[in-house]
Amino acid sequence: MSARPVQYFSDEALAAGAKLSPEQVLRFLEDFRRMHAAPKKRKARPISLRVPEELLAAFKAKSDLENVSYQAQIKRLMSAWVDG
Repeated sequence: MSARPVQYFSDEALAAGAKLSPEQVLRFLEDFRRMHAAPKKRKARPISLRVPEELLAAFKAKSDLENVSYQAQIKRLMSAWVDG
């Protein structure tokens, strides 16, 4: 079993969580469970995103230097941000 990182919450986040209804807490827990219990091969949805051309060019160039697909890197960054 792999070790999981400990997540720390600010006082503000804890106060906001204390205001949630039982239904909101259950929804959060179910969404969290489904997100982390899903198989590795997840259904993907195409999105459209407007990015400044210079930023996209720099991102693609850096991804090429690191020998990684820029779209895969975007997904890694999104997952890391969501996971905290």
